[in-house]
Amino acid sequence: CYAGVSCFKEEDLNQDNFIILTGGPSSGKTTVINALKARNFFCSEEAGRKIIRNQLEQKGDALPWANKQAFGNLVLRYGIASYLKHQSKNNIVFFDRSIVDVLAFFNLEKVKISDVLVSKITNFKYHSKVFIFPPWKDIFTNDNERREDFNVAINFYNEIIVAYEKSGYELVEVPFGTVDERVKFILAKLENS
Repeated sequence: CYAGVSCFKEEDLNQDNFIILTGGPSSGKTTVINALKARNFFCSEEAGRKIIRNQLEQKGDALPWANKQAFGNLVLRYGIASYLKHQSKNNIVFFDRSIVDVLAFFNLEKVKISDVLVSKITNFKYHSKVFIFPPWKDIFTNDNERREDFNVAINFYNEIIVAYEKSGYELVEVPFGTVDERVKFILAKLENS
């Protein structure tokens, strides 16, 4: 068990209906997730922004620019809980990032990788195709929760590629376009897989 997640006899979990959308910050993935939600798909929101908002409200330090280890551990805990929460669903569930993104974040920030993280990535499997959103300077913006610059977004994107490929996933790059075009691209790729 880990950080508040209930213990259970862990075996390999394989949810072929769990579809990951990932990419660097401000690449359009959350907008696409929201469009999929509007089309009545089950969607799991990104943990990072939720945790950052919560930590700022509570004046906590588990933030990506403060206590990177604590932030990553909270994202991992949220990712595990989200995975388990949606396990009973037979329909497609879209995830705005996954626990593999924690590995990419830790590699980017040179944070020690825990055995727990490696174990969860090994045992909690998603659909083999992962949709990755490339850095898109034209839509990149900062706010109170997204403080990194565009170069950091590019570096994180590159770490995401490494983390997912090492974890055995096939990356499918989502081309630039309107939200509707990107949604149609993802759904068409899933139909043909």
